[in-house]
Formats: sequence, structure tokens, C-alpha cells
Amino acid sequence: MENKNKGWQRVLLIIIPYIFIAGIFEMIGTLIAGVSLTNINFQKTSEQHVIISFSALLGTLLVIWIFMKYVDKEKFIKLGFDTNNRLCDFFIGIIIGAFIMTVGYTLLLFLGEINFQRVIFDFKEIIISILLFIIVAIMEEVLLRGYVLRNLMISFNKYVALLISSIIFAFMHGFNPNIDLFSMTNIFLAGILLGISYIHTKNLWFPIALHLSWNLFQTIFGFNVSGQKAYSLVEFSITENNIINGGEFGFEGSILSVIAMLVTIVGIEIYYRRQKLTTPHKIYA
Repeated sequence: MENKNKGWQRVLLIIIPYIFIAGIFEMIGTLIAGVSLTNINFQKTSEQHVIISFSALLGTLLVIWIFMKYVDKEKFIKLGFDTNNRLCDFFIGIIIGAFIMTVGYTLLLFLGEINFQRVIFDFKEIIISILLFIIVAIMEEVLLRGYVLRNLMISFNKYVALLISSIIFAFMHGFNPNIDLFSMTNIFLAGILLGISYIHTKNLWFPIALHLSWNLFQTIFGFNVSGQKAYSLVEFSITENNIINGGEFGFEGSILSVIAMLVTIVGIEIYYRRQKLTTPHKIYA
């Protein structure tokens, strides 16, 4: 009989090794990038952000690989990297993120919540932004959905596991700039959105693509990403900071974000429930 406690026990067990190993890698990346460790007001360049994030990704992948091999005793690909018939999932994830941000930006312009200022095209910064958000998407999805949610689903009902992993996801962003209770609740909803397909498929390609697209198109349209400033193709001014436009936290701090995420979560859930009914021979989590 399978020991259901081993799932949440693995999640607890990985916390300290993850903080330690990923922290060391991030420190190494900081040194390689030439970032001052003593000046707290040091402004990192976009290239330095990529170097540091890539180093943190390597540390994250290393600790999860170690745990998958020696604790879970399974292949790393079992986290959710099966590519069979998953290319479509990846493209759909990209399209959904781009669509939500395009509609959100357009609505805020129409409502007079933001005022378009200018377009600043910088090919180098666009490439760097794509690289940065690929790194962030892979790192957070492999850790939070691939390892944490996957193991919590061994111990709990899959929806309970999704709630717990989303709470962890929200708390991991708890020290982001400009965060408040409302925006942290939105991050929790983002965790639900990114994990809702995983509890049905145990595959990471859709959440990785959606995470990448969500962050990338936020910054393209000029929003801060989870409270953090980045290069923006479009620049706009905010008429007045409020929960309609998200203020300094960005689109993720807006009521429009809540609506978009709830609609998408419900849509994804309905889709997989119907899939389960129409293809009963297919195995779902």
C-alpha cells in the first residue's frame, strides 16, 4: 500500500536544501554578473538579471534532480516533460497569456485608467526579456508544479494539493516590491491558474508557456511584473493607482486580472472534465 504521507514529507524535506543550494548558485551568479553585494541600492542591468536568474535556475534544477533520483527514485522527465502531443498545449499557453494581456491593456486604455505615452523598440532588450521570462517560467513551474504540486497530490485530493501549492506560490512572492493583500491574493489565483491543468495532465508544457507569456506580455505592454520593473516596449502613465489598473504592482494587482484568471481557470477545468467524459480510456490524475 502506498504511503500517502511521503508526498508532503518530500515537500518539507526539500525546503532547506533548495534554499541552500539555489542560494549558493544565485550568489555565484551575482558575483559573475559583477553585482555589488554591499550596495543595497545597486541597480542591476537586464543582462545581470538574466545571469543571476540563470544561475538560480541551475541550482533549482540540480536540487530537484537530486531529489527525483535519490528521494522520489524516478526519472527527472516524470516531473511533466513528456512531449507526446504536447506541442499544441505549449502554443495554447502562449496564446492565452498574450490574449489576456492584450485585452487587459486595451480595456484599461478605454476606461481611461492608463494613458499611452510612447513605444520604445529595443531588439536587444526584447531578446533579454524573452530569455529572462523563459528562465523564470521553467524555474518556478518545475519547482512549484513539477515537484511540490506533484508530491502534494500523493498525499491529498488533487484540488487540496492545488490550493496548498498556490498558497506556497503566493508566499514565495510575499517580499516582492509594492505587494499588498489584494495583489498577494491575485498571486494565489495565478498559482491556481498555472496548476489547474497540471492536476489533470501532470504535464508542465502548458503552465510553462502560460507563465512565460503572462509575464512577457505584461512587460511588453508596460506593466510591472509582480511589482518589479522591467524593459517595456510600450510605456504608459497611470491616471491613479487603484485595483482597476493594478497600480505599481502591475496588471496582477488589478481586478481585471482576477476576472481574467477566474474565467480561464473555470474554462480549463470544464475542458478537462469534458475530456475525461468523452475519452474515458485516457488516464487522468
